[in-house]
Amino acid sequence: MTRIKICGLKRPKDIEIINEVKPDFAGFVFAKSSRQIEERLAAELREKMDSAVKAVGVFVNEPIWRVAVIGRSEIIQMIQLHGDEDTSYIEELRMRVPEIPIIKAVRVRSGDDILKAAKLDVEYLLLDTFVKGVYGGSGIGFDKKLIPPVKKPYFLAGGLTAENVKENIRICHPFAVDTSSAMETDGIKDADKIRKFVERVRNNE
Repeated sequence: MTRIKICGLKRPKDIEIINEVKPDFAGFVFAKSSRQIEERLAAELREKMDSAVKAVGVFVNEPIWRVAVIGRSEIIQMIQLHGDEDTSYIEELRMRVPEIPIIKAVRVRSGDDILKAAKLDVEYLLLDTFVKGVYGGSGIGFDKKLIPPVKKPYFLAGGLTAENVKENIRICHPFAVDTSSAMETDGIKDADKIRKFVERVRNNE
């Protein structure tokens, strides 16, 4: 079964739709972006969220101590590194929060990018589109032919919508699909788009 992650939550109404459709993962973006959320608000939203949904904290080149502090809180259950974090960064983070699963995002330009990331000490990869100067949430897809055979489970991101997600699952067979900007209308999460996306994924099996 393909898992589902809805990312970029920041409003109580976002949590209402999450509790309705119950994706497997929900993302809070702590990095600077239009979807950035403060820790206190994220904690309040997490309390309102169905406990069966795992909260993922998204960070971009953040100081390790801050990722660890949020990781040790009850706000998130998984860490997603979406910047230029390398082996030494991940090793130190592991020492600080050894119990928390890590997702490492790859901004895909070639298959080698993915193979290199697959060697990192992380539980999952997240394959996203490379856009210069943008670390995620571009809403743009990438050529899935670039994905080489890889044993590490991965989240597939980059321009996934209700209209194209079934085809992308058929081609890539990802562990999970991840969507954010495509679930918005005028920069706000759209409940109807989220419902339709979740329905399409779950009816794909």
